[in-house]
Amino acid sequence: MKANTGSLMQMNYEDYKALCEKINYHMDLYYNKNTNEISDYEYDQLMQQLKEAEKEHPEWVTPDSPSQKIGGSAKREAGVKVIHRVPMLSIEDVFDISEVRAYVAKVQSLHRDAVFSVERKIDGLSMTLRYQHSDADGFLHLTLAETRGDGHIGEDVTLNARVIPDVKEVIELPFDYLELRGEVYMSHDDFFRYNDEMEELGKKPAANPRNLAAGTLRQLDPSITRQRGLRMFIFNVQDGPADFMASQTGALKELSDKGVPVVFHRRCENADEVVAAIEEIGSTRDGLPFDIDGAVVKIDQVAYRADFPAGAKYSAGHIAFKYPPEEKQVRMDEIEETVGRTGKIGFIGHISDVNTGKPVRLNGTNVSRVTLHNQDYINENRIGLGGVYLLKKSGDIIPKISGTVKDPEVIFHVGKKCPVCGSELVKEEDTADYYCLNPSCPSQLVRTLSYFTSRGCMDIAGLGEKQIKNLIDAGYLKSFTDIYRLHEKRDQLVADGIIGREKNTDKILAAIEASKQQGPVRLLTALGIRNVGGRTAATLIDKYHSIEAVEAASKEELTQIPDVGETIAEDIVLFFAQDDTKRLIEELKSEGLVMEETPEVKGTALAGLTIVVTGTLPTLGRTEVKELIEKNGGKCTGSVSKKTNYLVVGEAAGSKLTKAEELGIPVISEADLMAMIGK
Repeated sequence: MKANTGSLMQMNYEDYKALCEKINYHMDLYYNKNTNEISDYEYDQLMQQLKEAEKEHPEWVTPDSPSQKIGGSAKREAGVKVIHRVPMLSIEDVFDISEVRAYVAKVQSLHRDAVFSVERKIDGLSMTLRYQHSDADGFLHLTLAETRGDGHIGEDVTLNARVIPDVKEVIELPFDYLELRGEVYMSHDDFFRYNDEMEELGKKPAANPRNLAAGTLRQLDPSITRQRGLRMFIFNVQDGPADFMASQTGALKELSDKGVPVVFHRRCENADEVVAAIEEIGSTRDGLPFDIDGAVVKIDQVAYRADFPAGAKYSAGHIAFKYPPEEKQVRMDEIEETVGRTGKIGFIGHISDVNTGKPVRLNGTNVSRVTLHNQDYINENRIGLGGVYLLKKSGDIIPKISGTVKDPEVIFHVGKKCPVCGSELVKEEDTADYYCLNPSCPSQLVRTLSYFTSRGCMDIAGLGEKQIKNLIDAGYLKSFTDIYRLHEKRDQLVADGIIGREKNTDKILAAIEASKQQGPVRLLTALGIRNVGGRTAATLIDKYHSIEAVEAASKEELTQIPDVGETIAEDIVLFFAQDDTKRLIEELKSEGLVMEETPEVKGTALAGLTIVVTGTLPTLGRTEVKELIEKNGGKCTGSVSKKTNYLVVGEAAGSKLTKAEELGIPVISEADLMAMIGK
């Protein structure tokens, strides 16, 4: 596809600046925030418009134009900033095969013997690996891994790179130095596995594999990176011996022979072979376990590339052919309401191809379901039974409605009751989201019970998510109260072996009994009221001293409490207004759980101080140190700001330490904190 140059002739300077601002906005989302609001294809079209405008008006071009910038900015939180020895440049895109043929002709008109490497363009993020000669074995050893950043300065992500299985620690080549550039990516299976986990936890899923891969590579904790299954292909030699770098395909073959995963490529001698290779790569993209968005055409003889510069932003001797997105018409056959583990109501559209009535074939996969997000999304897209819509894949993987072809007779609207338990649904204020607030709703039971028994709540050791799921499946648990009735079924539990043998079963039952004495703060936290965590629960009990008093409080009363705004107050009132909640509180009380506390006289050693904790402390856990601070009159918050008085630092402190140092906030140890409170 070519840009619409006709309209560009009418572009004035104000339109041009607006276009620059729009592109900069989307560049920041993509490169710096690991997210996106438009497809790669739509972004590419914006860049094409910009290039055409700058071609007509070169006087408009400045160094900060999007056409002159590479990638994003290096993030200090992800690692130490690194200056690239060789700039990590972008590749200029083309969208028409005729442009590919013209490029090949231009190169071969100057160098008749020029050949080309045509390679998959993997939709991930670039990383460079630096290897240094080791006298110990005479081979190359990995010393540094760096992200692209702005093309000139990136981030040191060596620790994360070392847990990627495709990154070789040692390459058995006898060179002094070697620098390789490759693409880090995430497979579809690992992407879907991550999103399934996020859905189970009630957290926001990732938009596409590329964004998730970028965020994963920048993690501060390498163990998280290891878990998410990143992979990598090498696609370029940035620096090394001249003879090794002379041929692109030759270098890739030699690296492959040494066990280095390299990008799929074809050596081509003329334009017909180049086009055939592009078509071959395009024909296989649907069956690949990862995303590609194009094919890269490189001059194989590296020495020739300098004769074909493409500007400050782009690599010389390269072009990238971008495949257009695929779009199909579908009919909406059914709309299913679902309940997430947080109680949020979701919507799944069951669709079929308008021509065949069967699941639609899109980008190589059969699609029969599409996420409809929320009621606002449904209204905006006029979604209802019998409507006809355009379907595409966002990021070439997630099915997404992109337009309405035929309106339905009636736009769908969410029902009034939970489709699982029948409780009244509640709309969250100022959002399009509806929730089931019944804590015993079967769809939420595994999550709510697991949270209830967790360390920061009732702290029932041995009764984790796996055991809870088994107990639910076996019919032992249908509510919070059932946990405290398990002792009545002790012999049957032992016989079934659901939570272990006799000794382990008795141990867990004892932990359940002991948890009755945890007190109202932990119990209020454990109930899982939306937006009410441990700190808010402590504030509420500090004010009212009992669960029942909190239950009786009005919204107006609650909003008078520091750190309890209107949203939290509304959530509390709505929760306790449910008949299911009232019944639950009475049942838990009858089982002997402590619902009130004697007002405690707090110490004053930390009165008026706001303290933040980061890293792993020598002896105190995060919950313990928070409670200690608050018992001595201080306030423990989660983020560093100008209002922070002290930062307590433990092992593996991250970005909070950096920010505290920048703001001049005193940094203290656990021992210093204990000394301040006289312990």
